[in-house]
Amino acid sequence: MTEMLAVITITLLAVISPGADFALVSRNSLLLSRRAGLWTAVGIGLGTWIHLGGVLLGLGVVLQRTPWLFTTLKLCGAGYLLWLGVGMLRGAGAHAIREVEARPISSRAALRMGLLSNALNPKTTMFILSLFLQVIEPTTPWAVQLGYGLFISGVHVAWFALVALGFSEVRIRARVLSLRPWLERLSGGVLVGFGLLLMREGR
Repeated sequence: MTEMLAVITITLLAVISPGADFALVSRNSLLLSRRAGLWTAVGIGLGTWIHLGGVLLGLGVVLQRTPWLFTTLKLCGAGYLLWLGVGMLRGAGAHAIREVEARPISSRAALRMGLLSNALNPKTTMFILSLFLQVIEPTTPWAVQLGYGLFISGVHVAWFALVALGFSEVRIRARVLSLRPWLERLSGGVLVGFGLLLMREGR
C-alpha cells in the first residue's frame, strides 16, 4: 500500500508540473483546435509507453549503466524540441497563421507530435526510471508493475486532455485569438528553451 501511494503521489506531482508537453498541448489547443489538443494528449500518453516498455523489459538498467546512451537520447530529445520550437517561431507571422487556420493539422499529425514530444523527453525517462528503480520494489509482481504503467499513462492522457479542454474553451480562445502571433512565439520560445537546456545537460 505504501508503494502504491508513493507511485500515485509522485506521478501526479510529476505530470502536473509544467514542461514541454504542457506547452505543446496548450499551444495546439489554443491556436489550432480542441481536437488537435486532445489528440496531442493521447500521443503523450502513448509516448510514456516508450519509457515504460524499456523499464519493464529491463532496459532501464542498461541506460543507468551506459551514460553515453542516455546522453545520446538527451541530445535527440533536445534536437526535436528545438525543431518544434523554431518551427513555431518561424510560423508566428500573420501569413503563417492564416495558413494554419486554413489547413489545421490532422489528428494523426497531432498524435504523432505528442508522442514524439514525450518519447524523446529525457525528463520523462528520468522520472519513470527513478520511480521503478527507487520506489517500486524488484519483488513487486510484474502484473502490478504493468498496472502502475497503465496508471502513469492514463494520468498523462487525463491531465493533458483537461488542459486541452480548458485552453480550447470558446470564451478563452476568443479572448486570445488576437494574441496568436505572440502565443506562437511564447510556445516556440519555451520549447527552444527546454531544448537548449537539455542540450547543455547532454553536453
